[in-house]
Formats: sequence, structure tokens, C-alpha cells
Amino acid sequence: MSQSIDQIKSGMAATNAIFNDEVFAKRNFDALDHIYTAGATILPPGAPMISGRAAIKEFWIGLIESVNASSAVLESVEVMPAGDDVVEIGKAVLTMSPDGQTTATLEVKYVVYWKQEDSRWKWHVDIWNTNA
Repeated sequence: MSQSIDQIKSGMAATNAIFNDEVFAKRNFDALDHIYTAGATILPPGAPMISGRAAIKEFWIGLIESVNASSAVLESVEVMPAGDDVVEIGKAVLTMSPDGQTTATLEVKYVVYWKQEDSRWKWHVDIWNTNA
């Protein structure tokens, strides 16, 4: 691995910030291209696996718009090198305001398998579930 763990964590934090600041806050779903690798797979709770950026975008657009989500603050708990890649265990707090309901938060835990693509750290496999 050519980067130090601190450099890797910094790159990961930048990617995670795009998820909150662009995708959730601004609904800039094209920013998902800077988050997921071209061959990425997500494993959402209670749903089939979804592969490829186009399908992943459809998933996030549907979810974010259906619950009127406004933020997803991610926090790395553990970052483990895995050859040239990285595995992250983390936690997140999602904020949403479904129509006709008060604003609510949802705590989740996740594991992301990271790969470098286009000189940046991106999510290659993403799985999460709620704490509730």
C-alpha cells in the first residue's frame, strides 16, 4: 500500500463527506459517481443486492426522496488495510422528514470495502443495517 493509513483515512473522509454534503443535502445524485466504483455492489437491509452505479443511483434517489432525507453523517469506527484495499467499520446517523411526520433520525452501522479508482478512495461493497 503506497499511502499511509492517515492519507487513506483522509481520502475516505472526503468521499464520505460527498455522500452527506452533495447526495443528501443537495440531492446531487451524480455525485454518487465519486463515491461508488464502477463495479460497486450495495447490500441494503431487507432488499436484494444491487450492482452497478446506475442501479445504485436509482436506489438512493428512491430512498432519499421517499423519506425526504436531508443528511447522512458517517463516522469511521475502524479502518483496516486489506492488501491494496481497505475495509471500514462505521456508524452513521441519517436525518429524514417523511411527509406529514416530524423530523426523525435513524442510527445505522455499516461495513464498506474500499478500492481506489480514478485516484480516489471509493466504496466498492457497501452493507448496512439499523440499530433499531
